[in-house]
Amino acid sequence: MATRRKEPAVNGSVPLTSTMPASTIRPPLASARRSPFLPTRLEAQLIAIYPLTLLLGSIFSTLSPASRGAPYSAASQSHPPEFAPSYFAQKKNVFNVYFVKVGWFWTTIAFVVFLAFHPGFGRGVSKRRINAVLRYAAVTTWWVFVTQWFFGPPLIDTMFRFTGGQCEQLRDPDAREDMSDAREFITAATCKAVGGTWKGGHDISGHVFLLIVGSSLLWLELLPALTRVEGLRDGRLITLQDGKTASVAVEKERVKEEANATARGVKFALGVAGLMWWMLLMTAAYFHTWFEKFTGLAVAFTGLWLVYFMPRGVPQVRALLGMPGV
Repeated sequence: MATRRKEPAVNGSVPLTSTMPASTIRPPLASARRSPFLPTRLEAQLIAIYPLTLLLGSIFSTLSPASRGAPYSAASQSHPPEFAPSYFAQKKNVFNVYFVKVGWFWTTIAFVVFLAFHPGFGRGVSKRRINAVLRYAAVTTWWVFVTQWFFGPPLIDTMFRFTGGQCEQLRDPDAREDMSDAREFITAATCKAVGGTWKGGHDISGHVFLLIVGSSLLWLELLPALTRVEGLRDGRLITLQDGKTASVAVEKERVKEEANATARGVKFALGVAGLMWWMLLMTAAYFHTWFEKFTGLAVAFTGLWLVYFMPRGVPQVRALLGMPGV
């Protein structure tokens, strides 16, 4: 006589309940002791690449004779072009001008290609695809707040002025006589537009922030697809509506469908993320102080945690943003 299969229970209690598909939810491993808000081991290894890259670049700039021998301008956060120790140390190098300066454009293109061609999102306007767009919109909003606009000046310029920064040294001799007017240019863009110098405060590294946020967005969206292809454990933990913890499992019926996914939307995104990592290393080696790079890293990680890790422990937010690959 056939018996009815029971739904798995969490910690020996009631069956799992969630807005996520039942086939993606499993009881947590007995050895699981971490919080749903924390990354998995694989995610932690991936994220650790960024501070290690900044550390490696900073060590290189300290030990390299060419870098140590080249003068450094604190106002421009770089070596003067005529003394640049490397092609990548010049702000006008082709990768900086046409890739980093428009980094969010490349992030968006890579994300759209992945979103359009990867079979894991289903066909048409699926819930997984809508959730992914909302995650992208949330990260983009954080990028706008930090670098473009935050109910006025962006957070980078607001922090710069809060720490004592101002617009100085106008090219116009007559304008120099009234420096109080010069100090009222409240963003770096408006200051430079009138020939001034943005100096005196703490400048969060916008390059570090952009390169980490852009590449991490792509990596965290791609990672579930890549772990399925390689047969690696997922291991993400979530908090359910009843407050209990469960783990997100790979849906076996989707693995075969996604086995060739790297040829359909993933390779281009991987290429963009890889080039962003290389330019992060170059930024770490030749631009900004170590503290400016650290704050760029911290601000980037804050936005990523809010979008990709905080929802795992907050069912209401997860219902809106979903999770990559689920």
